[in-house]
Amino acid sequence: MAGVQTFLAFAETVKRGSFAEAARELGLSASAVAKSVGRLEADLGLRLFHRTTRQVTLTSEGHELYERCRRIVDEIEALRDDASGARAEPSGTLRLNAPIVLGRMAIVPALAALVRRYPKIALEVGFSDRYVDLVREGLDAVVRIGHLPDSTLVGRRIGDQTIIVVPPRATSGSAGRRGRRPTSPGTCALRSGTPRRGARDRGSSRSASVPSSACRHRRWS
Repeated sequence: MAGVQTFLAFAETVKRGSFAEAARELGLSASAVAKSVGRLEADLGLRLFHRTTRQVTLTSEGHELYERCRRIVDEIEALRDDASGARAEPSGTLRLNAPIVLGRMAIVPALAALVRRYPKIALEVGFSDRYVDLVREGLDAVVRIGHLPDSTLVGRRIGDQTIIVVPPRATSGSAGRRGRRPTSPGTCALRSGTPRRGARDRGSSRSASVPSSACRHRRWS
């Protein structure tokens, strides 16, 4: 049974008047176009062209077929033009999910710039720190912090995030007044405010040193 490409070869040959010109337009060889037209004639049991060494002309059956299929061919060409335009300028709806804090601080400004650059894009953005299933929830992309586990998903690193632990303002201030302001994460202290046994009346607090491993550098993608 004749396919779409066969009818395209036939219609282009009619418009160009020869197999060679039709082949140049379709990016095929002249013999390939001629064979496509020949297969169409064999499938229909009709002679569609009068052939000479330099040109082809339609038979009455060929003219009737061209009139009937011209609208379909025009629709196919319009779809091809639309697809080319879609590749040139992104459009459509992008469904995205991002972490709550990171999303609002870093992702939203980037998305605003994206929409200004490509106004045909519509955004549906959700914020959540939970695991999301892209397929089940109908998402196009997600932004998450950490490493992507082995899966069929495609990940790309888009930035880095440095996480540090710092002392409370009051703790840092009092340490500074005594000349012992922390100079690195390893010298920070977490003060829980829980009095030590026997020191309740003096208002003492429990202290714990924070190792340098509390300062972490993580990737987000």
